[in-house]
This record gives sequence, structure tokens and C-alpha cells, in this order.
Amino acid sequence: MTNEYILMVIGMGLVTFIPRWAPFFFLSNRKLPEWLVEWLDLIPAAILSALLLPALITTGDPRRLMLMQPELLAAIPTFIFALKTRSLGGTVVVGMFMYWLSCKLF
Repeated sequence: MTNEYILMVIGMGLVTFIPRWAPFFFLSNRKLPEWLVEWLDLIPAAILSALLLPALITTGDPRRLMLMQPELLAAIPTFIFALKTRSLGGTVVVGMFMYWLSCKLF
């Protein structure tokens, strides 16, 4: 390994570590406002929706809208089941079954 590779790996580690470490370091002894905590709680759901929704309602290259995909047909009842039961294992099983069923039907 040359020095360039070692420096590159160290640099990538710092770029990954510092943004995760900084909020813990600077905010660990502070009380955040309740509205900010509630807002921060929504970030994982927003990121997950931004990643999943395009895959569920679009297809092809270039992307075009297609609402009758097996993925979307499986996602809707799975989402409803997850909201009603709050069961991770059950949601996975229902999602796999619904996807299998929607692929068989369409």
C-alpha cells in the first residue's frame, strides 16, 4: 500500500466519523426544545419514504409512472398491517406473502 491509499482511507474515515460525532459532542449536555426533538424523530421516516416511493410508483429507464406494479400492490396492505399491529416480524411475513401473491396475480 502506498501512502496515498493510507491517507485516502484515513480521510474517508474522518469524513464518515466527524458528522456523526459532532452532534453527540456538542449537544450531549444540552436540552433540546421539544419541537426540535419531534421534528428530528420524523427524519428516518422521511428518508425511508424518499428511498421507497420512487421504486414503488415508477419503472423503466427513463423513469415513468406506473401505479399497477406488484411492489406497490404488496406495499399498501403491508403498510396497513404494520400500522395496525406494530409487529416487525409480522410485517415482514405479510409483506413477503403479499409480494408473492401480487406477482402471481399480475
